[in-house]
Amino acid sequence: MVAMKKSFVIALCNVVVVLHFVGSSTVVQACTPSDRAALLEFRAKLKEPYIGVFDTWKGQYCCNGWYGVSCDPNTHRVAGITLRGESEDPIFQRAKRSGLMIGSISPAICKLTSLSTIIIADWKGISGGIPNCITNLLFLRVVDLVGNRISGVIPANIGRLQRLKVLNFADNQISGGIPTSITRLTSLSHLDLRNNNVTGVIPVDIGRLKMLSRLLLTGNKISGQIPESLTRIYRLGDLELAMNRITGPIPASLGKMSVLATLNLDGNLVSGEIPGTLMTSSISNLNLSGNLIVGQIPNTFGPRSYFTVLDLSKNRLKGPIPASITAASFIGHLDVSHNHLCGKIPAGSPFDRLDATSFAYNDCLCGKPLGNCGK
Repeated sequence: MVAMKKSFVIALCNVVVVLHFVGSSTVVQACTPSDRAALLEFRAKLKEPYIGVFDTWKGQYCCNGWYGVSCDPNTHRVAGITLRGESEDPIFQRAKRSGLMIGSISPAICKLTSLSTIIIADWKGISGGIPNCITNLLFLRVVDLVGNRISGVIPANIGRLQRLKVLNFADNQISGGIPTSITRLTSLSHLDLRNNNVTGVIPVDIGRLKMLSRLLLTGNKISGQIPESLTRIYRLGDLELAMNRITGPIPASLGKMSVLATLNLDGNLVSGEIPGTLMTSSISNLNLSGNLIVGQIPNTFGPRSYFTVLDLSKNRLKGPIPASITAASFIGHLDVSHNHLCGKIPAGSPFDRLDATSFAYNDCLCGKPLGNCGK
């Protein structure tokens, strides 16, 4: 009898444990009614009838099985919305032939006060503005709206998002200037505003963004000079400012940045001479094409010079191609066409594998791969 009682107690305990586990699982699945209501209000402003992205947005448990929704397991509050129009997931393979998401980003998203991630990317058809109220979502770490038709301006108080690490508004129709408050985002590592209609200047104190590793502003209408403070961002690896209206000289201190690997100033109004520091720097992809740069190509190449791309074309450079360029450890693509260069093209690498287009439209360059130099 005693043994039977003990067995019953053990079995009862096991049942309690199982029931506790089931109950805990149910709690994990749940989300707050207010977050669920906010998600449905957000969803109401978007139309995506072909792929079925929102087919799973049903029932009470938005933390469990709602596509693209993630929650904090401790608070059961919505922490992330991730909706990508370009995905390897089979659910998106019909998009190219069936249609894409349209609509706008509802201010209801701001009711999700625990959000740390907003990714609504590559749908091509989402329009409207960026809700100003997102600057109240102080837990945000990632805001990625790339590849839509979003217009209007960047919220002026974007600098309130002190935890923000990624801000990506590329490939939209955003206008207005870069808010000065953006320089308060001291945790920001990735800023991408490429291919918009952004105007104005780069904030003069952008150097405050000490964690920034990528600054991508290509394809806008940005004017003014490259701020000197930018060269003090010691983590900066990629600086792309091409196809803007940037003026003034290239700061020589860009060539002293320890990890800068890409510097693209193509298609601006940059003037002055090329700093010699750029030729022996950490930069491996240097594109200065299509500017108003004068003077000579610096004769400062050496064993530390390593370029996958060196494009100096379509400027106002004069004089010879410097002899020291043959001392570079590697030059992959070289283009000095459309300048006023003159003299004999150096022999040896990389010149022995380049074609004539790399040297075309200069005043009087000669030698291989162009014609022989006269006596």
